[in-house]
Amino acid sequence: MEVLSDILRAIRVVGSVYFCSQVEAPWSKSFTDVEHASFHMIRRGACWAKVDGVVERLEEGDLIFLGAGQDHLLTSQSPGPGFADISEPILLLCGSFSFSRSATTPLLDVLPRVTIVRDKDLANYPWLRSTFSQLSAEYMAQGPGSELIVNKLTEIILVELIRINFGRSQQSPFLDALNDKRIARALQLLHQRPEFGWTLQSLASEIGMSRAAFASRFSALVGRPMFEYLTQLRMQKAQELLSESLLPIDDIAERVGYGSERAFTLTFKKHTGTTPTRFRGR
Repeated sequence: MEVLSDILRAIRVVGSVYFCSQVEAPWSKSFTDVEHASFHMIRRGACWAKVDGVVERLEEGDLIFLGAGQDHLLTSQSPGPGFADISEPILLLCGSFSFSRSATTPLLDVLPRVTIVRDKDLANYPWLRSTFSQLSAEYMAQGPGSELIVNKLTEIILVELIRINFGRSQQSPFLDALNDKRIARALQLLHQRPEFGWTLQSLASEIGMSRAAFASRFSALVGRPMFEYLTQLRMQKAQELLSESLLPIDDIAERVGYGSERAFTLTFKKHTGTTPTRFRGR
């Protein structure tokens, strides 16, 4: 199993578009107490973006992504001294991302709180650019099935934003982990067989490292000890099985590496705040 694909699938993003229209100057939109991650695509025109006191000019074709809870301002008016008003109208596409359950993957940390992808950078991703064009057209058409298509396209955009970040200069330890031959192999083994009774020694032996060296390198690159990562992975798999299957809880416990339903239930409650039975009944 390819680790990145498995992690992206587990994130279970839910995307939507809430605004796509031409706006005449002067205008200003303030986004505060933002519950979900969001993005804004400048389809035509230009505007100012102000985030944490930093001002950026966004031009046609530029994309800005903001993490959940990130207050920000988009405006045609001067956001401060030295910035001129922008008089031209703008065609603005705005959307949001939320997650259907608590994601434990460190992959979400890969995206900075604010990411700006310029039009010239998007030129390297023609498929993503065309996705935005279709997204905008579908939202404005409001035809039969448009809402479903819009939501699915928005979900794909988040995956593409994560993948774009892999090719950027800024790095995170977890990206290094996926690019490290031995640690990436260890992650692959964990994702392939989360139910197996892995130990530091057995996993280290599989990838040709000493127990101590493996434990240290895994924690440094992945950002958490191997057993903690494995437990979180098992809990993620358990949530999927509880939501998507009718398997008895004791069968699910076995499939994610627990010899008894009681041990599984105690661990599940510790990590999710509820029991498997109550989680399934939501």
